[in-house]
Amino acid sequence: MNDAKFYSFLGIIKKSGNLSSGYNTCEIQIKKGKGKMVLVAEDASHGTQDKFVNMCKANNIPFIIHGNKGDIGSSIGKMPTSVIVINDENMSKVVLNMLR
Repeated sequence: MNDAKFYSFLGIIKKSGNLSSGYNTCEIQIKKGKGKMVLVAEDASHGTQDKFVNMCKANNIPFIIHGNKGDIGSSIGKMPTSVIVINDENMSKVVLNMLR
């Protein structure tokens, strides 16, 4: 898998309006049932990783722990970001296939 393509695709998802970022925003999206996939940075705190993994399992949402906060944040035009939620089913499938 090519990380450059992966991070570029995250930027495309952000521009399409189908990506939420940040701890609180992502938590709300998951609770509302809008999240189709969650990406948590490998260097996110263990508490953040555990919280979002457990939320995803409880809500039957696919999740991946991949990348680092700096790369994820810069790919979507933000500061370092620990967690993002993809809100589009098809785009989430593309991301999952890229990372598997």
